Amino acid sequence: MLTVAFGERSETPCALVLGGFDGLHLGHRLLLEEAKKTGLPVAATTMYGGKGRTLFTREERREIFARAGVSVLCEIDLGGEVRGLPAEAFADEIFSLLNVQAVFCGEDFRFGKDALGTPKLLKRCADRPVFVQKTLKYFDENCGRARKYSATACKNYLKAGDLTRLNACLCPPGQDIYGGAYFVRGIVEHGRQVGRTYGFPTLNLTPSPQKLLPPDGVYGGMCATPRGDFPCIVNFGARPTFGVAERKIEAYLDGFSGDLYGRTVCVYPTEFFRGIEKFSSAEALKGQLEADIQRLRENKR
Repeated sequence: MLTVAFGERSETPCALVLGGFDGLHLGHRLLLEEAKKTGLPVAATTMYGGKGRTLFTREERREIFARAGVSVLCEIDLGGEVRGLPAEAFADEIFSLLNVQAVFCGEDFRFGKDALGTPKLLKRCADRPVFVQKTLKYFDENCGRARKYSATACKNYLKAGDLTRLNACLCPPGQDIYGGAYFVRGIVEHGRQVGRTYGFPTLNLTPSPQKLLPPDGVYGGMCATPRGDFPCIVNFGARPTFGVAERKIEAYLDGFSGDLYGRTVCVYPTEFFRGIEKFSSAEALKGQLEADIQRLRENKR
């Protein structure tokens, strides 16, 4: 996949999918599938540098888009000069940078200064076909009504620790979690190495400050590493049993031996197990971790 910054040019003829794309929920994926039907390489925009934390970092988005079959990814920094571009100027700039043969966007797509650009305006600006996709919705049992797939809904599920509903919005039906589920990508660091003293060696990651994380707690999930994929239990937050207030990501990989220092891994938390708590001793913590591992194994059967 070719990655270009806003202001750089790609000569690849493409079908362009327009959006902010903080990751890809199922509504976004429908747009991608429609663009692929043209037979052209697919290009997509992704926007970063706005206010608030994001579901996925720039590096994580590159991985997601590459897996989804995007050929050209145009990265737009909302903290730069693009923020002040009127809608028409924004559209003109996009079409001058990419060799666009057809355009795809959702009916609620907005662009340009003060988000005044609409699909209707886009059709007037573009001298090529513009296809507007109706908003894809799903039934939300929490509120008993249909809701549209959106980054906001995904963030709300994540903030609530509801990884099941979050991943239902992100993962295409029939695919495993690696097809699009929420994950945290990072480089394994040297930690305090306390876990190994009671039989639970862990890997440690420092998340990006821009990354939106689930609530503090212990989760079950998977970890994709250069040496294979392993079921894991993941601690998001402090480690009060040992008097450590610093918020880190610490994961125990079931069935793994060795070390991964300096290597890039992806942690996929999929189920909330329990909250953070202070145990009376390392032995008491060990007993709880053994119960967590047993639960993890039963869930993977």
